[in-house]
Amino acid sequence: MKHFSIFFSVNKHKPWIETSYHGVITENMDTVLLDPPLVALDKDAPVPYAGEICAFNIYGQDAPFEAVVLNRTSGEGVLRASTPVDCEIQKEYTFIIQAYDCGAGPSGADWKKSHKAVVHIQVDDVNEFSPLFREPLYKASVTEGKIYDSILQVEAWDQDCSPQYSQICNYEIVTAGTPFAIDRNGNIRNTERLSYDKQQSYEIMVTAFDCGQKRAKEDVPVHIEVKPVCKPGWQGWNKRVDYEPGTGSKQLFPKMHLETCGGPLSGVKAMVELQTNHIGKGCDRETYSEKSLQKLCGAASGSTDLLPAPSPSTNWTASLLTDSGRDSDLIYRFDGRQAANVPDHVVPQNLTDQFTLATWMKHGPTPGLRAEKETLLCNSDKTEMNRHHYSLYVHNCRLVFLLRRDFTQVDTFRPAEFHWKLEQICDKEWHYYVINVEFPAVTLFVDGVTYEPYLVTDDWPIHASKIDTQLTVGACWQGQSASERSLDLGDESVETTTPRFTQYFHGSLSGLTIRPGRIETQKVISCLQACKEGLDINSLESLAKDIKFHFNPAQSVLVVEGEDVDSINTAMTKVSYINSRQFPTPGLRRLHITTTVQCFGEDTCLSIPDIKAVVMVLQPSEPQITITGSNRLVRPAGDLRGPLGVAPFKELYITSTVMKGDGFGGRVMELMHNLDYCDVLVIGDELNPERESLEIHHSALLGKHLDTNTSVCVLQGVDSMAHYEQALRQVRYRNWRPAALSERRFRLTCSELNGRYTSNEFNLEVSVLHHSAPVEHVNHMAAQPQYMRPVHHPLMIHTINSHMSAGAPPAATVVIVVCIAALVVIVVIGVYRIHATHQEGSREDEDEVKEPEAEWDNSALTITVNPMEEEEEDEELVGGGTSAESDNSDEEEREDDSGGRKDVEERKQKGKLEWDSSSMAY
Repeated sequence: MKHFSIFFSVNKHKPWIETSYHGVITENMDTVLLDPPLVALDKDAPVPYAGEICAFNIYGQDAPFEAVVLNRTSGEGVLRASTPVDCEIQKEYTFIIQAYDCGAGPSGADWKKSHKAVVHIQVDDVNEFSPLFREPLYKASVTEGKIYDSILQVEAWDQDCSPQYSQICNYEIVTAGTPFAIDRNGNIRNTERLSYDKQQSYEIMVTAFDCGQKRAKEDVPVHIEVKPVCKPGWQGWNKRVDYEPGTGSKQLFPKMHLETCGGPLSGVKAMVELQTNHIGKGCDRETYSEKSLQKLCGAASGSTDLLPAPSPSTNWTASLLTDSGRDSDLIYRFDGRQAANVPDHVVPQNLTDQFTLATWMKHGPTPGLRAEKETLLCNSDKTEMNRHHYSLYVHNCRLVFLLRRDFTQVDTFRPAEFHWKLEQICDKEWHYYVINVEFPAVTLFVDGVTYEPYLVTDDWPIHASKIDTQLTVGACWQGQSASERSLDLGDESVETTTPRFTQYFHGSLSGLTIRPGRIETQKVISCLQACKEGLDINSLESLAKDIKFHFNPAQSVLVVEGEDVDSINTAMTKVSYINSRQFPTPGLRRLHITTTVQCFGEDTCLSIPDIKAVVMVLQPSEPQITITGSNRLVRPAGDLRGPLGVAPFKELYITSTVMKGDGFGGRVMELMHNLDYCDVLVIGDELNPERESLEIHHSALLGKHLDTNTSVCVLQGVDSMAHYEQALRQVRYRNWRPAALSERRFRLTCSELNGRYTSNEFNLEVSVLHHSAPVEHVNHMAAQPQYMRPVHHPLMIHTINSHMSAGAPPAATVVIVVCIAALVVIVVIGVYRIHATHQEGSREDEDEVKEPEAEWDNSALTITVNPMEEEEEDEELVGGGTSAESDNSDEEEREDDSGGRKDVEERKQKGKLEWDSSSMAY
């Protein structure tokens, strides 16, 4: 019985294994690495058979694996592939495994099996495949001149199953020296702008690498074609357009059109900008004096020019810096060290509740952390105190106008300081500022646009005092030490020892005026600041209905919009430049055109390059202003004492000519233009107002844009040469005590455009005859008077004034005609006398024939023929003025010019041949 128990034991327990296993097998290999390892345990151990593991069984559909027991006692086993596994066919396997013990004996009877465990096997990939390109050939085309982010994309793939070996990690261009690059996604781009002229196509080879760095077996060719560019933009325009002064409106782009390269467009917007900031005060404007411009624009009279041109009567601006190098435009430049005190007799004493301040100003930001006040105009106490009565200044790019009323005018808390914050104040460009005061309201105009103050502060009026005030330009005058502090908002009073300037201005000013009692109208303000050059559109009626356009107020910016390209092209060919000045400022004007194009469903689809061109305004032909007339006038003293005196410029003519063309082909053309002043200077001693005057009656200026300054006899105002002629002919010189006067000399000069063009200096001498005895005959051949000058009549291409059309015949012709006539008369008389002698015997009974012509005595006949007498009369026709004519000179001067010329012609015809009756025998 004992022996039997050794070989046959009872199998009480079943084997135990893990509930799940994870394994990895590399494809084409047979060993599976399990986690945890394959081990079966049995509690019957160490009992033989019952405690030993005999087998592992796999349950699963077509699982190509088998489990083998390596050690029955320890229960170790191994899992391996029964057939080759391929990751590309199947990447994972899942099956069931169970362990079996050896049973109760050698026969294996009464065996037991473990619970079922799940086994998950993953097949590791081997990089056995090379990448393959999906296409055998790639093609693309590009337009020259462009940089592309991606021209085309090549794509390769890999048959390996794992991400590591099946993904393409890199592409590479095999062909060396090409202007292309490729990224890891296969996008090919160009690294430089391609040129069709340089190379029309490129052939490059590209390879691919998977993430295991296995290279493609075959590289793929890529063919890239370069196409000539279609450049969107404006075509058919010139970079320079020459503008001839006086030609009106000139088209800038008569052949320009927009190339869009065939793309469908929904709209085009073009902006044309004329840049004239470097011309004058921001653009080409009239450069007449401020007073002349105001009269030309219809401004109310009574304005005071606080920055006039320096002269003996306006010398307070002589110390200021001027910048008048541009077209005679009078500009004063302030650098923080210059200022001028306006004389008291110039300053308006009572501004009233209505007045106007106006000025051109160019100003930039003030350097420094804390900007100081910069005063344009200031009326402050001259001594003792430092109160500011009114001032205009800039502070931190704000324009401030201060107005402190006197207690005598108002005794309540009233508006005193008006603030404007505008970009124009510090943009370093010229702007025209006008302040209209209708107290308590104050309105600012900048370039004709109205601005209300953003801040108005109140203050008490200034206490009345007997302290004189000082008006200053470019700074503020600070008087001597004060006994009390001013409540002035514009300045805290600081005690000083000597008067001085403070709050200096930095910038440029021009045309600073003040007009009391009146405010300026919008129409006049617009006229005073109007540009004379700008953009224009010709033939508006020919534009398409879908075209929209608008200008800025200065007509320096034009915006054209339309939906159709052809309509836009037509509109742009109509864009013109116009300069209405007769003598514009020559030089460049820059043009800048920006264009935006809209496509259907997109904001912008084409990039249109900007256009930069220039308008070259050519140098205008310089006019030669010429004053002609008699250079000497002889009048008896009685004429000078008369109520009208004498008209020294009675026979004055003003003409202007220009040379058209160069060289031998040039022509002299007479030109019609305005003048802006004529100045009559007294040469020698100044006029003595106690006994003489040089004046013009106000009636002579009616209907003309002329004004006069009798103290220096200046005619001023923008008006025609004809009106200046008429006015100058009415200038009268009187001397009610001429006994000590023998002659007076005058010099006349005229100007156009504030001195840009000036006439010749016309000198005139008025001689006084104190004794005028009658003379029967004067032989001019013996002694020609000094005032007789030959007259050279200018050759006129065409005549502007009607009184210039009739000219006296040349002097040589007159002399010849007179000599021939005299010779004929002598011959006729001689023949007649011979005939009478032969008839004497037969006609003794005719005693009644005893006239001198019947008996000629050669010795008694004297005929004086003066060949220069006719020339003298021509001279008198132009200059007027022999002593014989002086008796009726006043009457002649009151007649009009045509009537005077007719009388002289009649006297000329009557006196062509003079007989010396004193030596004639009757």
